[in-house]
Amino acid sequence: MPKLLVPTRVLVTARIVLTVMGIVIIVDCVALMMVGKVNFGTVVPFAIGIIFVAHGLYWRHIREFIGRRRLYKRVWGALWGAFAVWLVSFGVFIGSLQQQIERSRQPLPDIAAVIVLGSGTVDGEPTPTLAKRLDAAAPVIKAQPDAIAITSGGVGFGRSRSEADIMATYLSEAHGIAFKRIIQEGLSTSTEENLSLSKPLLAAKGVCLSQPIAIVTSDFHTIRAASIARHQGYRQPITVASTTPLSIRYNAWFREYFAFVSSWLLGEY
Repeated sequence: MPKLLVPTRVLVTARIVLTVMGIVIIVDCVALMMVGKVNFGTVVPFAIGIIFVAHGLYWRHIREFIGRRRLYKRVWGALWGAFAVWLVSFGVFIGSLQQQIERSRQPLPDIAAVIVLGSGTVDGEPTPTLAKRLDAAAPVIKAQPDAIAITSGGVGFGRSRSEADIMATYLSEAHGIAFKRIIQEGLSTSTEENLSLSKPLLAAKGVCLSQPIAIVTSDFHTIRAASIARHQGYRQPITVASTTPLSIRYNAWFREYFAFVSSWLLGEY
C-alpha cells in the first residue's frame, strides 16, 4: 500500500500545480488581451494555460482516452517531450537574459545618443514600467551632455498625445532635463519601429549608426532590443536596463520569451 500511495500523492500534487499554474496564466493573458495586447506573447501562453488546466482536471480521462489509441499515445508523448525541450530552452533564455542585464548595468563609455523606448501611458502619465525606464535614462542623459536624447513612442488608441511627448515631459518635470534638448519620435508602435524611426532623427543630428548608442529599456527587454538594433544596422548598441516593477517582473520575463521567439519568426532580427 505505501508504494501505491506515494505515486498517487505525487500525481495529485502535479495535477494541482498544473491547474493552478494554468489558471494564473489564463487570467494574466486574458487581462492583457482585454487591454489590446493580443500577440504571440499572450496567445501562446494562453493556449498553454488551457492545456495545463485540462490536464490538471481531466488527467485520468485523457490518459484513458489516449491509452486506447496507439497513435494518439505517441503524439501525446511527443508533445510532452517537446514541452520538456521548451522548458530547457526557457531556462537557457532566462540565463542569457540575466547575463545581458548584468552587462547592461556596467559603466557606460562616451555615447553619441540615448534612445528611450516607450512602454505605455495611462491618463497622460507613464506607466510604472515606462517611468522606470525614464528614471534609468535621466542620469545617463545628464552625464553625457553632448549625446542626443530621443524619446520614442507613438500615439496610442483613443489618445491625443504621443508617448514620446509624455516621456519628454516626464524627463523635464521629474528630472529637470531641458525639454528642448529632447527629440521626440512620436510615430512608432513597436520596438522595431522605435529603432527604425529613430534612425533619420539620428542622421539629421549627424550621428552615425557606427557610433555607440545607448538604448534604454526594461531589463527583460534588453536581449530583444539589442538584437533588433543590430539587425537594423546599429553597430554599437549599448542597452541600459531599468528594473521591472516586482509586481509584474517574472510575468514580464515569461512573456518576453514568447515575444523574443515572435520577433525571430517575423524577421525583426
